[in-house]
Amino acid sequence: MSTTYEREIITEYLEIDLQTETWRCRRCDHEIGPARDAYKRGLLLYDRDPREIYDAKIDAAYSYAPDPEWCRIVECCCPGCGTQVEVEYLPPGHPISNDIELDIDALKARQLAARSAAADEEN
Repeated sequence: MSTTYEREIITEYLEIDLQTETWRCRRCDHEIGPARDAYKRGLLLYDRDPREIYDAKIDAAYSYAPDPEWCRIVECCCPGCGTQVEVEYLPPGHPISNDIELDIDALKARQLAARSAAADEEN
């Protein structure tokens, strides 16, 4: 008998398919990449100039927009549907962060334990 696993919701836009050990978009079900790797590696990245996002609002030497020499805004989007999954504010040159790292084996064990407990309650 083979063991089957269900998907685990991780964020509003991300889930992990524990059967295939892949990140998936919750909007379009696009396979983003291996769940044992950083999900952002499978997303489209758009490095934005903060002045494109923040309107200056005032006509002066300084504005309310972050200085692009100090800050970049990286939008991370699903390649399947374009849903914006994450946004990062980073100093220029800083690598994209790995903000979610999960213990896949522990998630699988938790599902098996829950399934076993439910079967015991039925009996």
